[in-house]
Formats: sequence, structure tokens, C-alpha cells
Amino acid sequence: MRGADAVIKALERQGVEYIFGHPGGAAMPIFDALVDTDKIKFVLTRHEQGATHMADGYARATGRPGVVLV
Repeated sequence: MRGADAVIKALERQGVEYIFGHPGGAAMPIFDALVDTDKIKFVLTRHEQGATHMADGYARATGRPGVVLV
């Protein structure tokens, strides 16, 4: 198991359903691992700051974890 797979599995165990973000850079292995799960959906944002606002709004509205990956 790769480290990126462990990150995704940990997020699944915490009940994460959505990850908001903008792919690129050092996080690419995590994005690659995200493709292998059907439990977490990725929401593409145009900017990192937008991802944080989306995750915050999602968490406040649902009470579920708001996760950002950039």
C-alpha cells in the first residue's frame, strides 16, 4: 500500500464523501489514489481559495468533514 492509498483509506474511515481542490504538484499521488475509490467524490475548483470556501460551506451545511486537497 502506498502512502497516498493510506491517506484515502483514512479519509474514508472518517466518513469523508467529498474532497474539494485543485490538482497539481506534490499532491498528485493522492489524486491518483482518489481515482481508485468510489466512496469519495472530487469537486474540481478553479482556485485553492475557492476550495477552502467550498469545503467550509459544505461542513457548516452538512455537519460532515470538509476536506481540501491542493
